[in-house]
This record gives sequence, structure tokens and C-alpha cells, in this order.
Amino acid sequence: MSGAALGLEIVFVFFLALFLLHRYGDFKKQHRLVIIATLLAWYLCFLIVFILPLDVSTTIYNRCKLAVNSSPAESNGSYVTLAPSKHKCFKPWSYIPNGIMPIFWRVVYWTSQFLTWILLPFMQSYARSGGFSITGKIKTALIENAIYYGTYLLIFGAFLIYVAVNPNFNLQWNQLQTIGIAAANTWGLFLLVLLLGYGLVEIPRSHWNGAKRGYLLMKTYFKAAKLMTEKADAEENLEDIMEEVRKVSESIKYNHPLRKCVDTILKKCPTEYQERMGRNMDDYEDFDERQNSYPSEKSLVKLHKQVIYSVQRHRRTQVQWQILLEQAFYLEDVAKNETSATRQFVHTFHSQEPENKIIRYFYTPTVEWYWECLLRPWFYRVLAVVLATFSVIVVWSECTFFSTKPVLSLFAVFIQLAEKTYNYIYIEMACFLTIFFLSICVYSTVFRIRVFNYYYLASHHQTDAYSLLFSGMLFCRLTPPLCLNFLGLTHMDATISHKNTQPTAYTSIMGSMRVLSFIADGFYIYYPMLVVILCIATYFSLGTRCLNLLGFQQFMGDSEMTSDLIDEGKELIRREKRKRQRQEEGENRRREWKERYGNRDDSTRNRVVHTDQKESSFSETNTNRSLSKYTRSNGRTERDRIELLQDAEPLDFNADSINDDPLEADSGR
Repeated sequence: MSGAALGLEIVFVFFLALFLLHRYGDFKKQHRLVIIATLLAWYLCFLIVFILPLDVSTTIYNRCKLAVNSSPAESNGSYVTLAPSKHKCFKPWSYIPNGIMPIFWRVVYWTSQFLTWILLPFMQSYARSGGFSITGKIKTALIENAIYYGTYLLIFGAFLIYVAVNPNFNLQWNQLQTIGIAAANTWGLFLLVLLLGYGLVEIPRSHWNGAKRGYLLMKTYFKAAKLMTEKADAEENLEDIMEEVRKVSESIKYNHPLRKCVDTILKKCPTEYQERMGRNMDDYEDFDERQNSYPSEKSLVKLHKQVIYSVQRHRRTQVQWQILLEQAFYLEDVAKNETSATRQFVHTFHSQEPENKIIRYFYTPTVEWYWECLLRPWFYRVLAVVLATFSVIVVWSECTFFSTKPVLSLFAVFIQLAEKTYNYIYIEMACFLTIFFLSICVYSTVFRIRVFNYYYLASHHQTDAYSLLFSGMLFCRLTPPLCLNFLGLTHMDATISHKNTQPTAYTSIMGSMRVLSFIADGFYIYYPMLVVILCIATYFSLGTRCLNLLGFQQFMGDSEMTSDLIDEGKELIRREKRKRQRQEEGENRRREWKERYGNRDDSTRNRVVHTDQKESSFSETNTNRSLSKYTRSNGRTERDRIELLQDAEPLDFNADSINDDPLEADSGR
């Protein structure tokens, strides 16, 4: 079994990172280098989290073996030997041979640092560039990152000059390396505590609120109102950009030197807009015959960048709107089925995705009713209580992990109790649950936060390349300080425990933080205590209230703006529900018509078609006459009957008409 656990976890973590990236990214449309770089960043960060418990158990075994094999005369060596235990030092099932873990951590750590500080920032600028060639994109990326790279080089150069001039400093290469690692970890720890303070409160609270059906439905209505505003803004922005593309396409003809750039821009436009511009294109006109002002290549690069952004945003809002509609319809179905006497879950609409026969065989309507209406709320409540307990333990340990006599950190107490009996399974499980919970609190916040429209991780393959690369940068910067914080909570870090024992392989790669005593004895110990203040601020939703005051509408139960948006969202969902019901009714009528008259001979079919055309013409005439008599005050039942006679899209006289198809709008806006 030597090294088998390490190999299994390496394979498992790879498929886990691949699954998450497939959920958020789009393998078919996004560049392969973007997918590979993001996958590598996510994979390395998840790998550190999963492998670190094995490093802890291996270190405890090495300490035990060192204590047993050492004599009291040999206690003056590099490490202080522990008192031999009454229990024999059993080799753990996941033991990793000596020499493997230091090399493994060195490769993983420095690869992640190269990604986060050099490669991923460059690829961000490259992916968002509007250049038409690889050389142009590289040039743009270098210019945009010149200030970014120059700032770090300036700081590092000033530090080297100060060390060289000052005779009191005699730093070696290993110490310089440690200082660089400490600087990177300090920046990561600063951001880590902010994200951790939010996740420790928000994750248990979100699961507790998940048991409240009314709360979830109201929040879905609120999201629908906000998303409709964003969707309308994205459509308007896309139309404006497409209008500029149309003007550029009409001005730059087929024999213009920049026509290739225009064709590249047109390929990024939606298909319907490409067809529409192609019909209005006149390529038989020479650009030299008329003295027109043509756009420059720089302006085309800017337009290309705007087209990529607007198309991605428009597609994302369309997909998110459909997903939100399905969620709203399902929550409304759950609310209706809670009072069902038959105890069978009934859906208002059939699922648009093909159903898995195996899942439907076990997940019957009766099982679905018991799970959604009875078991799921209680399951979420129990899970919320367990997560809240973990959060309290983490907050207590973050405030007391610096105390070694007595040991107040609960995680350190658990590990030390298991270390006395050398129960490696318990040690690995305790370490894994601890670091896994910390990672969930931090990483879930990274997935939830949204910086306007520049950084946003959207599921269902709707995340752009810039956001994917930015998430990889955050993961690579947050994971090393997260692991050091975990080792401090469990007193496996000699800097915290103040014991000259054998360190873990991960700590040995980081180097001794004694070189910078004000960081090792000050910032690393006392700064994590701020997590208490951040947890209190998150519990009382201070950040949400501040954003609401600044004009960014947030879901707050005691806000008048929230109530208005909930009512607006409820009306939008009701309108979409009526629209889908009428579409299904029309499909059912057509299906019944085919089943009833589909087997007749050709003459009968022609006669029926001719009769239907006459009836349709007569119905349209009567409908038009009737529609002219109706106003907004007509009854909804009579209005629905007239709309069904037309067999067309329903007309809603209670709200302003919304045109979802950009092609039906007037092009000369």
C-alpha cells in the first residue's frame, strides 16, 4: 500500500477538478490553453488540500519512529525526541516513503506560484484582447501587464539594493526565498480571512434558509426581477454593438485591407445577425471610388473586444433566465404538492431534458413527494446545525491556536489525542474534515462573489475565459496560506507549537519563518482573530445593507425595494408560466389533430386542409374584428380565448409588450 493512497488521490482530484471545470467552462467554445491553464490551477490547489492529511500522518509516524530509535544521549541533535509511547509505532496504511513528499510539494507549490503570478495574469489579458492575430494579442497582453510586473520588480529591486548596501544584513539565497514565500502568504492570508469570515456564517445560514420554501420562492422572484433587468440591458447593449458592426461592415468593402478583420468580427456575432447583415451587404463597390472615413485597425480591435464581451453576456443571461424559470416553476410545484392528499409529486410542466429511466424507476413520484415535502427540509436543518457547530469550532480555534500551554485549539486537541494512540485513520479523517471545511468556506465564497460583470463564475458552461483564469489565480494564492493556517490550528507547525520537532514536508518547503519574526510572531498569529469581527458583520448582513444603500439591490426581507422587486418577479414568472402553458396546449392540439386525421387518404387530407384554411381565414377575420373592440379593461378569460383562436404568441394587455427577439426590432433605431 506504500504510495497507493497518494496515487489514488492524485487521480481522484484530477477528475474532480475536471468535473467542476466542465460545469462552469465551455470546452467546445473556449480556447484550449485557457481550459488547460485553469484546470492545472484548480487541480494543484485541490491536490494540496487532499494530500496534506497524508503528510500529517506520515510526519507523526516519523516522529514516533525517531522517538523509539533514539537514545537519551542523542536528544541533543537536530530534533528533540519524544518520549517513547507504550504503543508500538505502526506504519500507517497511507504511508508515503521518505523523499517523495518534499519533491512533490516543491513541484506543486512552485508550479502554482508560477501560474498565479506570471502565466495566468498574462493569459487573462491575452484572452480578453481584441487583437486579430496571435502577435497582436501577445503585444496587448504585454502592455497591459507591464505595470503589473513592473511594480513587483521595482519593490523586489529596491529590497535587494537595501540588503546589499546595509552591512547588518547577510541574507543567503534560502532566506531570500523564505522572504518571498512569506510575502506571498501574507497577501494570501489577508484575503483568506476576509473570505473565511463570510463563508463560516453564510454557508450554515444558506442551508438553514434552504429548508424554508417560502423564503426560497421569494428569493427566486427577487432574482427573476434583477435578472430580467440585466437581460434587457444585455440585449440592448448587444443591439447597439451589432449596429456599430453593421455600419463598419457596410463601410469596409471586400477589397479593403481591413476586410479580413471585419470578417473575423462577423464570425463572432450571433447567426441571426450575420444573416441580417449579409442581406444588406453590397460587395461590388470599390472602397477607393468614394472618399469615406474608414475606421482604423485600433478601433476595430476595440470593437472586436466589445463584440466578444456583449455576445458572451447576452448568451449567459438567456441561459440563466431559462434556468431560473425552471427553479421558480419547481418551487411553486413544491408549494402546491405540500397539501396533496395522494402524496405523489405532480409537475406543472414536463422536463425539457430527457429523463433517465433508471433514475425515474427508483425516484418515483411518491419518493419525490416524501423527499421534497417531508425529508428535505429536515435534512437541511440538521446539516445547517452541523455546519454551524463546525463554524463555532473554527472561530474558537482561530482565536486560541497560539496558546500551547494549555492547548485551547480544539483541532489541536483532537490530533494530539489521536497521536497518543497512533490511530492514523482517525488522524487523517480529522485532518481531512478540518481542511475540507475550511476549503469549502473559502472556495465557495470565490464561486459566489461577483465583481460587476468583470468577474463572475456562472454555472452551466456560462463562465467566460477571464473569470476562469481569475478564479485560478485566487485559488493558487489562497491555498498555501490556507494550509499553513490549518497546520497552525492543529499545532503541526513548529512556528506555532514552539517545539523543535520534525516538521511536516509541507512546512519544510515553506522554510523557517523566524527570518521575519514580526510576521511569524505577529501577523500570522493575531490577524486571524479578525475572523470574529467578520463573522459578526456577516451575521447582521452589514455588507448587504451597505450595498443596498449604495444602490445595488440586495435581498433583504425588511426593505421596501425588495418587496417591490419580489412583486415584479412574481408577475414575470406568472407571465412566462402562462406563455408556456399556451405553448403546450397548442402542441397538444396539433398532436391530437395528427393522431385523428393522420391516416386518411390524400384526397381527404387535401379537403381537410382546404377547409382548415377557410376556417382559419374566417377565424382571423373575426378575431381581428373582436380585437379592435377590446381594451385593457377586458376580462382575462375572453382575452385568452381570442389569443387561442389566433394560434400565435399570446398577447398580454396587463403589461408592456416585451420583444425577446432582437431581429424583430427596427434596425434603424
